Amino acid sequence: MGRGGTSLSRPSWVEVDLSAVAHNVAELQRYASGTRMCAVVKAGGYGHGAPQVAGAALEGGAEWLAVATVEEGVQLRDADIAAPVLLLSEPPFHDPDSDDLDTVVRERLTPTVCRFSTVAALASAADAQGTSDLAVHVKVDTGMHRLGTPAGTLADLVQTVRNSSPLRLGGIWSHLAAADTDPEFTRHQINVYGRALESVGEAPAGQKAPLRHLANTPGTLFHPRSHLDMIRTGLGIYGLYPHPAARELLKLRPAMRIISHVSHLQRHPAGTRPSYGRIRALASSSVVATLPVGYADGVPRSLSECGEVLIGGRRHPLAGRVTMDQMVVEVGEHPVSVGDQVVLVGSQGKEFISFDDWASLSDTINYEVVSRIGPRLPRRYIP
Repeated sequence: MGRGGTSLSRPSWVEVDLSAVAHNVAELQRYASGTRMCAVVKAGGYGHGAPQVAGAALEGGAEWLAVATVEEGVQLRDADIAAPVLLLSEPPFHDPDSDDLDTVVRERLTPTVCRFSTVAALASAADAQGTSDLAVHVKVDTGMHRLGTPAGTLADLVQTVRNSSPLRLGGIWSHLAAADTDPEFTRHQINVYGRALESVGEAPAGQKAPLRHLANTPGTLFHPRSHLDMIRTGLGIYGLYPHPAARELLKLRPAMRIISHVSHLQRHPAGTRPSYGRIRALASSSVVATLPVGYADGVPRSLSECGEVLIGGRRHPLAGRVTMDQMVVEVGEHPVSVGDQVVLVGSQGKEFISFDDWASLSDTINYEVVSRIGPRLPRRYIP
């Protein structure tokens, strides 16, 4: 509510179909022969809304959730989500003013560890809170070279966890670096991971075997050997594909549409150059529509000379540079009125614009464009 109790809203928003998320989770899990599913909901659920997506993913069959930061894990707990939550990176503890480790223990988050010092710090935090069974997952570096203990030190790190009475070894995992583009290197990583597990040996009597997980979305789709005990899927649960070839394997449903409305219309003569920089001249007299959405909302500025939107079920090209809060569209002589709905991403009539289209036109990947949809756009959820 605004001042004086006035309800405020924006004429541009994100529409998220939660039934599509649940469908995608079920499809990915079915494709992986029913192995456990960990739904990755970091970065605000790839821009879709983490608590809402997490709930839909759990309804679809996921048993685990994964996030990047402690704060993201707390957000899920604050939404009364009790499912196991894996932290994909080690929680920071070198800042003396940070209470991240205490929060991990208190909220029963499942931290990743790849350093002996992290194990010691977590054990101390668990002891301080009287916790005797904090599950941790050890990450081994098999070729991503970003985080993880070297394969040669995995056995020692695992033994250190097992010797730390407040801690419990819940899993051993790694991450595939190029499962969508380099099958030979992916096979190498799977083999390195397998040998590293062999070095650890069997779980001691009375202890559960740790969960083995390696597959991200492209690993799930292209490398069945990586499925193991659990798959960790991010991109796929949002109805996006890591590679065009994956479209032939299963049918996913896009979960997000981006919608705006026409806020202004004006006819301009041929040669007019709308918006900042005057980058393109109208080839003929045309009506130009203004939309109240821009790059501060996540619309890539790189679409300025090549992007399109849907109005009335038709594609219309942008008429000039995308600005922070607005963009302009050439609608020609087509019947368009102020207030007409505009689809930036999604379907309208028989036409469809995807995040893959945005990524291709922006020389990037769909992961980036979807996760950069800004919080200024309200999220509206369809059950």
